[in-house]
Amino acid sequence: MGMPGSLGKCKLSTSIQASFGVPDDPDYVFDISANMDNSIMAVSLSTNAIKLYAPATGQYLGDCLGHTKTISDISYVDAGSPHILCSSSADGTVRAWDVRLRQEVATLRTANQEFWSFDIGGSTQNLVAAGANAAMICWDRRTNRQVAMLNECHTEAVTQVRFHPNKKEKLVSASVDGLMCVFDTKGDINDDEGMDSVMSVGTSVAKIGFYGKNCERLWCQTHIETLSSWNLEEAIMEADFSEMRAHASCNWSFSPVEYLIRCCYVAAFDTIWLLAGTQEGTIGYFPLHIPTPNTGTSVPAVGPASAVLTGGHNGVVRSVWSPPDSARESGATLEGLFCWTGGEDGRLCSWTEDNYAHERSTAWVSSGLVAKKAARPKRRHTPY
Repeated sequence: MGMPGSLGKCKLSTSIQASFGVPDDPDYVFDISANMDNSIMAVSLSTNAIKLYAPATGQYLGDCLGHTKTISDISYVDAGSPHILCSSSADGTVRAWDVRLRQEVATLRTANQEFWSFDIGGSTQNLVAAGANAAMICWDRRTNRQVAMLNECHTEAVTQVRFHPNKKEKLVSASVDGLMCVFDTKGDINDDEGMDSVMSVGTSVAKIGFYGKNCERLWCQTHIETLSSWNLEEAIMEADFSEMRAHASCNWSFSPVEYLIRCCYVAAFDTIWLLAGTQEGTIGYFPLHIPTPNTGTSVPAVGPASAVLTGGHNGVVRSVWSPPDSARESGATLEGLFCWTGGEDGRLCSWTEDNYAHERSTAWVSSGLVAKKAARPKRRHTPY
């Protein structure tokens, strides 16, 4: 990632119409995830399907079909299982797929629940946690046995559950009720003894993520397009970007920023960027200056856009996936890939930092994804 510094010139390399729908109501691309060796990229769609592509070329590899309601989260299990993809859905299941066979190989199910997020971790990397209507449910993935239901920590939908990247036993949850809770999953998992701390954001939480050299901090994105940064150990807020869209809009020459996508942390620079966009589909990477004892700054600030992606999408961009730094250094087959993006125009776009890259346009689509489901929520920012 050629940042920080002056404005990055990222060029559109590949444009794929991943799903079609009808002209006035296209299917959406929700999330993008790739396995550790960057050989297979999974893309979740509003048709309740998952499509598979080669990240280096955009070649369509097949699809995984089985979910009957909105897919809320997708992720590969771990480096030791590069061909196992997991997904959660509002149909009340967390499913595991073998992407080589494009077949479902395991299902975790709970009655009368809708799942909005999931993650895999725990001290032995065998714990599956899912955020449900007003609870978190945990299973042992070796036996598929439910081991806990935490239903006293949140009062509304749990939109995010994430295990700490370094301290695998630590689990963080976030909810529409405006709370973020930290749990220790060692031993018995319960609402009382297992809870380490509670952080009150004050409004519905959409996404969270870890950052910092030791992942000691947490960024928090809300459904009203605000952002905050939290010290995880002390459970205190360090920065509040309540007017994030306005501040970002002042730091580039494109249309005003209207929504936040997520944050991106690059350890090599020890810098966190906000990814945000316009209704026309232009995306900016905005560096965040967050006051900490080490920075010497006292006021949170948003810097000028370090990179801009424009000309690929014509609607809201929902997801951005970038290969990790290690892949950039060793993965020559990625051909200077900067990132893949997906949006509400049903389109996938790849972007490169290389000046010699040429634009390709393809339409890899399976006949099973042409039909739309009967109904789909129209609001962007809601877990329902």
